[in-house]
Amino acid sequence: MKPQNEERTGLLYGIGAYGMWGLVPLFWPLLKPSGAVEILAHRMVWSLVVVGITLLALKRWGWIRDLLRRPRKLGLIAVAAAVITVNWGVYIWAVNAGQVVEASLGYFINPLVTIAMGVLLLGERLRPVQWAAVGIGFAAVLVLAIGYGRLPWISLTLAFSFATYGLVKKKVNIGGLESLAAETAIQFLPALAFLVWLTADGSATFGLHGTGHAALLVATGVVTAVPLVCFGAAAIRVPLSTLGLLQYLAPVFQFLLGVVYFREAMPPERWAGFALVWLALTCLTWDALRTARRTKAKALRLAAQAEAAGASADGPGAVAGPGAVAGAAVASTTGAVTRPEPQAETTG
Repeated sequence: MKPQNEERTGLLYGIGAYGMWGLVPLFWPLLKPSGAVEILAHRMVWSLVVVGITLLALKRWGWIRDLLRRPRKLGLIAVAAAVITVNWGVYIWAVNAGQVVEASLGYFINPLVTIAMGVLLLGERLRPVQWAAVGIGFAAVLVLAIGYGRLPWISLTLAFSFATYGLVKKKVNIGGLESLAAETAIQFLPALAFLVWLTADGSATFGLHGTGHAALLVATGVVTAVPLVCFGAAAIRVPLSTLGLLQYLAPVFQFLLGVVYFREAMPPERWAGFALVWLALTCLTWDALRTARRTKAKALRLAAQAEAAGASADGPGAVAGPGAVAGAAVASTTGAVTRPEPQAETTG
Protein backbone atom coordinates (compact mmCIF):
# COMPACT_ATOMS: atom_id res chain seq x y z
CA MET A 1 0.00 0.00 0.00
CA LYS A 2 1.32 3.43 -0.94
CA PRO A 3 1.86 5.93 1.88
CA GLN A 4 -1.00 8.36 2.27
CA ASN A 5 1.16 11.40 1.46
CA GLU A 6 2.30 9.73 -1.78
CA GLU A 7 -1.30 9.26 -2.89
CA ARG A 8 -2.11 12.83 -1.91
CA THR A 9 0.83 14.07 -3.98
CA GLY A 10 -0.28 11.90 -6.89
CA LEU A 11 -3.79 13.30 -6.64
CA LEU A 12 -2.42 16.85 -6.83
CA TYR A 13 -0.33 15.91 -9.88
CA GLY A 14 -3.42 14.38 -11.51
CA ILE A 15 -5.55 17.44 -10.82
CA GLY A 16 -2.74 19.58 -12.20
CA ALA A 17 -2.48 17.53 -15.40
CA TYR A 18 -6.19 17.41 -16.17
CA GLY A 19 -6.65 20.97 -14.95
CA MET A 20 -4.05 22.21 -17.43
CA TRP A 21 -5.66 20.20 -20.23
CA GLY A 22 -9.00 21.69 -19.23
CA LEU A 23 -7.70 25.28 -19.23
CA VAL A 24 -5.77 25.01 -22.50
CA PRO A 25 -8.61 26.73 -24.48
CA LEU A 26 -7.39 29.95 -22.85
CA PHE A 27 -3.99 29.50 -24.50
CA TRP A 28 -4.71 28.87 -28.19
CA PRO A 29 -6.47 32.22 -28.87
CA LEU A 30 -3.33 34.01 -27.60
CA LEU A 31 -1.49 32.72 -30.69
CA LYS A 32 -3.60 34.65 -33.18
CA PRO A 33 -3.08 35.82 -35.91
CA SER A 34 -1.36 32.46 -36.48
CA GLY A 35 -3.70 29.99 -38.15
CA ALA A 36 -4.58 26.61 -36.70
CA VAL A 37 -2.28 24.67 -39.05
CA GLU A 38 0.69 26.92 -38.32
CA ILE A 39 0.06 26.60 -34.57
CA LEU A 40 -0.18 22.83 -35.00
CA ALA A 41 3.16 22.72 -36.83
CA HIS A 42 4.85 24.76 -34.11
CA ARG A 43 3.36 22.48 -31.48
CA MET A 44 4.88 19.43 -33.18
CA VAL A 45 8.32 21.00 -33.60
CA TRP A 46 8.66 22.51 -30.13
CA SER A 47 7.12 19.48 -28.39
CA LEU A 48 9.94 17.32 -29.74
CA VAL A 49 12.49 19.86 -28.49
CA VAL A 50 10.98 19.98 -24.98
CA VAL A 51 10.49 16.22 -24.68
CA GLY A 52 13.97 15.57 -26.08
CA ILE A 53 15.53 17.84 -23.45
CA THR A 54 13.48 16.12 -20.73
CA LEU A 55 14.57 12.64 -21.84
CA LEU A 56 18.18 13.83 -22.06
CA ALA A 57 17.98 15.13 -18.49
CA LEU A 58 16.46 11.86 -17.30
CA LYS A 59 18.94 9.80 -19.38
CA ARG A 60 16.11 7.71 -20.81
CA TRP A 61 17.34 6.74 -24.28
CA GLY A 62 17.58 2.96 -24.10
CA TRP A 63 14.08 2.46 -25.54
CA ILE A 64 15.06 3.98 -28.93
CA ARG A 65 17.32 1.08 -29.94
CA ASP A 66 14.63 -1.44 -29.07
CA LEU A 67 11.99 0.54 -30.95
CA LEU A 68 14.07 0.80 -34.14
CA ARG A 69 14.38 -3.00 -34.19
CA ARG A 70 10.59 -3.45 -34.20
CA PRO A 71 9.09 -2.19 -37.47
CA ARG A 72 5.55 -3.17 -36.49
CA LYS A 73 5.72 -1.01 -33.37
CA LEU A 74 7.20 1.83 -35.43
CA GLY A 75 4.28 1.52 -37.83
CA LEU A 76 1.80 1.74 -34.98
CA ILE A 77 3.55 4.85 -33.65
CA ALA A 78 3.27 6.39 -37.12
CA VAL A 79 -0.47 5.69 -37.06
CA ALA A 80 -0.69 7.22 -33.57
CA ALA A 81 1.19 10.30 -34.80
CA ALA A 82 -1.21 10.70 -37.73
CA VAL A 83 -4.31 10.30 -35.56
CA ILE A 84 -3.14 12.70 -32.84
CA THR A 85 -2.25 15.22 -35.57
CA VAL A 86 -5.91 15.22 -36.63
CA ASN A 87 -7.01 15.49 -33.00
CA TRP A 88 -4.69 18.39 -32.17
CA GLY A 89 -5.45 20.24 -35.39
CA VAL A 90 -9.24 20.01 -35.08
CA TYR A 91 -9.10 20.99 -31.42
CA ILE A 92 -6.96 24.08 -32.01
CA TRP A 93 -9.16 25.14 -34.93
CA ALA A 94 -12.35 24.57 -32.91
CA VAL A 95 -11.17 26.65 -29.95
CA ASN A 96 -10.02 29.55 -32.14
CA ALA A 97 -13.26 29.35 -34.14
CA GLY A 98 -15.38 29.77 -30.99
CA GLN A 99 -16.47 26.11 -30.70
CA VAL A 100 -15.12 25.32 -27.24
CA VAL A 101 -18.36 23.75 -25.99
CA GLU A 102 -18.62 21.38 -28.96
CA ALA A 103 -14.94 20.50 -28.53
CA SER A 104 -15.53 19.68 -24.85
CA LEU A 105 -18.37 17.38 -25.88
CA GLY A 106 -15.84 15.32 -27.85
CA TYR A 107 -13.91 14.47 -24.69
CA PHE A 108 -17.13 13.80 -22.75
CA ILE A 109 -18.25 11.17 -25.27
CA ASN A 110 -14.75 9.76 -25.80
CA PRO A 111 -15.19 7.03 -23.10
CA LEU A 112 -18.40 5.91 -24.81
CA VAL A 113 -16.67 5.75 -28.20
CA THR A 114 -13.79 3.82 -26.63
CA ILE A 115 -16.22 1.25 -25.23
CA ALA A 116 -18.00 0.92 -28.58
CA MET A 117 -14.68 0.39 -30.37
CA GLY A 118 -13.75 -2.27 -27.83
CA VAL A 119 -16.90 -4.18 -28.74
CA LEU A 120 -16.61 -3.73 -32.51
CA LEU A 121 -12.86 -4.14 -32.94
CA LEU A 122 -11.71 -6.23 -29.97
CA GLY A 123 -14.78 -8.38 -29.39
CA GLU A 124 -15.16 -7.20 -25.79
CA ARG A 125 -18.35 -8.01 -23.89
CA LEU A 126 -20.26 -5.26 -22.12
CA ARG A 127 -22.23 -5.38 -18.92
CA PRO A 128 -25.89 -4.25 -19.14
CA VAL A 129 -25.15 -0.85 -17.58
CA GLN A 130 -22.40 -0.25 -20.14
CA TRP A 131 -24.79 -1.09 -22.97
CA ALA A 132 -27.29 1.36 -21.48
CA ALA A 133 -24.61 4.09 -21.30
CA VAL A 134 -23.64 3.58 -24.95
CA GLY A 135 -27.30 3.72 -25.96
CA ILE A 136 -27.85 6.94 -24.01
CA GLY A 137 -24.73 8.41 -25.62
CA PHE A 138 -26.05 7.55 -29.09
CA ALA A 139 -29.36 9.23 -28.21
CA ALA A 140 -27.43 12.31 -27.07
CA VAL A 141 -25.68 12.58 -30.45
CA LEU A 142 -29.05 12.34 -32.20
CA VAL A 143 -30.52 15.08 -30.00
CA LEU A 144 -27.53 17.33 -30.66
CA ALA A 145 -27.61 16.61 -34.40
CA ILE A 146 -31.28 17.61 -34.55
CA GLY A 147 -30.56 20.72 -32.49
CA TYR A 148 -27.57 21.77 -34.61
CA GLY A 149 -29.23 20.82 -37.87
CA ARG A 150 -26.10 18.78 -38.58
CA LEU A 151 -23.95 16.12 -36.94
CA PRO A 152 -21.66 17.56 -34.22
CA TRP A 153 -18.67 16.72 -36.42
CA ILE A 154 -16.11 18.50 -34.23
CA SER A 155 -17.12 16.42 -31.21
CA LEU A 156 -17.25 13.18 -33.19
CA THR A 157 -13.88 13.81 -34.87
CA LEU A 158 -12.22 14.55 -31.53
CA ALA A 159 -13.86 11.58 -29.81
CA PHE A 160 -13.10 9.03 -32.54
CA SER A 161 -9.57 10.27 -33.21
CA PHE A 162 -8.69 10.20 -29.51
CA ALA A 163 -10.29 6.79 -29.01
CA THR A 164 -8.30 5.46 -31.97
CA TYR A 165 -5.17 7.04 -30.55
CA GLY A 166 -5.78 5.31 -27.22
CA LEU A 167 -6.35 1.98 -28.96
CA VAL A 168 -3.09 2.27 -30.92
CA LYS A 169 -1.11 3.36 -27.85
CA LYS A 170 -2.44 0.34 -25.98
CA LYS A 171 -0.92 -1.84 -28.71
CA VAL A 172 2.38 0.09 -28.66
CA ASN A 173 2.67 0.00 -24.85
CA ILE A 174 5.58 2.34 -24.16
CA GLY A 175 5.84 5.16 -21.62
CA GLY A 176 4.07 8.48 -22.07
CA LEU A 177 7.16 10.64 -22.59
CA GLU A 178 8.82 8.06 -24.81
CA SER A 179 5.66 7.69 -26.88
CA LEU A 180 5.28 11.45 -27.32
CA ALA A 181 8.96 11.72 -28.31
CA ALA A 182 8.55 9.00 -30.96
CA GLU A 183 5.31 10.51 -32.29
CA THR A 184 6.67 14.06 -32.51
CA ALA A 185 9.87 12.73 -34.12
CA ILE A 186 7.66 11.40 -36.92
CA GLN A 187 5.73 14.67 -37.07
CA PHE A 188 8.85 16.86 -36.90
CA LEU A 189 10.10 16.87 -40.50
CA PRO A 190 6.69 17.44 -42.17
CA ALA A 191 5.91 20.17 -39.61
CA LEU A 192 9.30 21.84 -40.07
CA ALA A 193 8.97 21.65 -43.86
CA PHE A 194 5.56 23.32 -43.63
CA LEU A 195 6.94 26.13 -41.47
CA VAL A 196 9.85 26.65 -43.89
CA TRP A 197 7.38 26.78 -46.78
CA LEU A 198 5.24 29.33 -44.92
CA THR A 199 8.33 31.46 -44.30
CA ALA A 200 9.41 31.28 -47.96
CA ASP A 201 5.86 32.14 -49.04
CA GLY A 202 5.73 35.11 -46.70
CA SER A 203 2.73 33.70 -44.83
CA ALA A 204 4.48 32.79 -41.58
CA THR A 205 3.66 34.82 -38.48
CA PHE A 206 6.62 33.66 -36.38
CA GLY A 207 8.83 36.66 -35.58
CA LEU A 208 6.55 39.17 -37.35
CA HIS A 209 4.35 40.03 -34.38
CA GLY A 210 6.88 40.69 -31.67
CA THR A 211 8.99 38.63 -29.32
CA GLY A 212 6.01 37.82 -27.09
CA HIS A 213 4.09 36.16 -29.92
CA ALA A 214 7.17 34.16 -30.98
CA ALA A 215 7.71 33.06 -27.37
CA LEU A 216 4.09 31.89 -27.15
CA LEU A 217 4.54 29.76 -30.27
CA VAL A 218 7.67 28.22 -28.75
CA ALA A 219 5.70 27.63 -25.53
CA THR A 220 3.36 25.24 -27.37
CA GLY A 221 5.97 22.57 -26.66
CA VAL A 222 5.84 23.32 -22.93
CA VAL A 223 2.03 23.38 -22.97
CA THR A 224 2.11 19.90 -24.50
CA ALA A 225 4.82 18.37 -22.31
CA VAL A 226 4.19 19.74 -18.79
CA PRO A 227 0.71 18.19 -18.31
CA LEU A 228 2.14 14.94 -19.61
CA VAL A 229 4.90 14.98 -16.98
CA CYS A 230 2.32 15.69 -14.27
CA PHE A 231 0.18 12.84 -15.55
CA GLY A 232 3.13 10.47 -15.41
CA ALA A 233 3.85 11.52 -11.82
CA ALA A 234 0.20 10.93 -10.90
CA ALA A 235 -0.05 7.57 -12.65
CA ILE A 236 2.63 5.96 -10.48
CA ARG A 237 1.11 7.25 -7.24
CA VAL A 238 -2.66 6.83 -7.50
CA PRO A 239 -4.90 3.95 -8.62
CA LEU A 240 -6.02 3.85 -12.24
CA SER A 241 -9.62 4.12 -11.04
CA THR A 242 -8.81 7.52 -9.55
CA LEU A 243 -7.19 8.66 -12.78
CA GLY A 244 -10.29 7.48 -14.62
CA LEU A 245 -12.44 9.80 -12.53
CA LEU A 246 -10.00 12.70 -12.81
CA GLN A 247 -10.13 12.55 -16.62
CA TYR A 248 -13.57 14.21 -16.54
CA LEU A 249 -12.01 17.37 -15.10
CA ALA A 250 -10.63 18.40 -18.49
CA PRO A 251 -13.93 18.47 -20.44
CA VAL A 252 -15.75 19.95 -17.44
CA PHE A 253 -13.31 22.88 -17.36
CA GLN A 254 -13.52 23.23 -21.13
CA PHE A 255 -17.31 23.25 -21.03
CA LEU A 256 -17.38 25.86 -18.26
CA LEU A 257 -14.92 28.05 -20.15
CA GLY A 258 -17.05 27.80 -23.28
CA VAL A 259 -20.24 28.79 -21.47
CA VAL A 260 -18.98 31.26 -18.84
CA TYR A 261 -15.83 32.81 -20.34
CA PHE A 262 -16.36 32.59 -24.10
CA ARG A 263 -20.15 32.98 -23.68
CA GLU A 264 -21.09 30.43 -26.33
CA ALA A 265 -24.79 29.86 -26.92
CA MET A 266 -26.47 27.00 -25.04
CA PRO A 267 -29.98 26.55 -26.45
CA PRO A 268 -32.31 24.00 -24.78
CA GLU A 269 -31.51 21.21 -27.26
CA ARG A 270 -27.79 21.55 -26.53
CA TRP A 271 -28.46 21.35 -22.78
CA ALA A 272 -30.60 18.27 -23.41
CA GLY A 273 -27.83 16.59 -25.40
CA PHE A 274 -25.20 17.33 -22.77
CA ALA A 275 -27.55 16.13 -20.01
CA LEU A 276 -27.87 12.78 -21.79
CA VAL A 277 -24.09 12.52 -22.14
CA TRP A 278 -23.60 13.27 -18.44
CA LEU A 279 -26.24 10.65 -17.58
CA ALA A 280 -24.36 8.08 -19.66
CA LEU A 281 -21.07 8.96 -17.95
CA THR A 282 -22.73 8.73 -14.53
CA CYS A 283 -23.90 5.21 -15.40
CA LEU A 284 -20.39 4.25 -16.54
CA THR A 285 -18.76 5.66 -13.41
CA TRP A 286 -21.25 3.96 -11.07
CA ASP A 287 -20.80 0.64 -12.86
CA ALA A 288 -17.00 0.90 -12.78
CA LEU A 289 -16.91 1.71 -9.05
CA ARG A 290 -19.38 -1.09 -8.25
CA THR A 291 -17.38 -3.60 -10.30
CA ALA A 292 -14.11 -2.51 -8.66
CA ARG A 293 -15.60 -2.98 -5.18
CA ARG A 294 -16.92 -6.42 -6.06
CA THR A 295 -13.61 -7.48 -7.59
CA LYS A 296 -11.67 -6.29 -4.55
CA ALA A 297 -14.05 -8.03 -2.16
CA LYS A 298 -13.81 -11.27 -4.13
CA ALA A 299 -10.00 -11.06 -4.22
CA LEU A 300 -9.84 -10.56 -0.45
CA ARG A 301 -12.24 -13.44 0.12
CA LEU A 302 -10.22 -15.80 -2.09
CA ALA A 303 -7.00 -14.67 -0.40
CA ALA A 304 -8.45 -15.40 3.04
CA GLN A 305 -9.65 -18.83 1.92
CA ALA A 306 -6.29 -19.68 0.36
CA GLU A 307 -4.39 -18.52 3.44
CA ALA A 308 -6.67 -20.57 5.69
CA ALA A 309 -6.14 -23.62 3.50
CA GLY A 310 -2.37 -23.09 3.53
CA ALA A 311 -2.28 -22.70 7.30
CA SER A 312 -4.04 -26.04 7.77
CA ALA A 313 -1.63 -27.92 5.48
CA ASP A 314 1.06 -30.11 7.06
CA GLY A 315 4.80 -29.99 6.42
CA PRO A 316 7.43 -27.26 6.22
CA GLY A 317 6.96 -24.63 3.55
CA ALA A 318 3.27 -25.45 3.15
CA VAL A 319 2.03 -22.03 4.23
CA ALA A 320 1.98 -19.56 1.37
CA GLY A 321 3.12 -16.03 2.11
CA PRO A 322 0.44 -13.34 2.21
CA GLY A 323 1.90 -11.58 -0.84
CA ALA A 324 1.83 -14.72 -2.95
CA VAL A 325 -1.69 -15.58 -1.80
CA ALA A 326 -2.96 -12.10 -2.53
CA GLY A 327 -1.27 -12.13 -5.93
CA ALA A 328 -2.91 -15.46 -6.80
CA ALA A 329 -6.28 -14.15 -5.67
CA VAL A 330 -5.96 -11.02 -7.78
CA ALA A 331 -4.87 -13.09 -10.75
CA SER A 332 -7.90 -15.33 -10.41
CA THR A 333 -10.29 -12.38 -10.40
CA THR A 334 -8.67 -9.93 -12.83
CA GLY A 335 -6.65 -12.18 -15.09
CA ALA A 336 -3.38 -10.38 -14.39
CA VAL A 337 -1.07 -9.78 -11.46
CA THR A 338 1.13 -7.04 -12.81
CA ARG A 339 -0.26 -3.61 -13.48
CA PRO A 340 0.58 -2.29 -16.98
CA GLU A 341 2.27 1.06 -17.23
CA PRO A 342 -0.46 3.66 -17.76
CA GLN A 343 -0.44 5.63 -20.97
CA ALA A 344 -0.67 9.37 -20.84
CA GLU A 345 -3.46 11.31 -22.45
CA THR A 346 -2.78 14.29 -24.62
CA THR A 347 -6.07 16.06 -24.49
CA GLY A 348 -6.16 19.28 -26.45
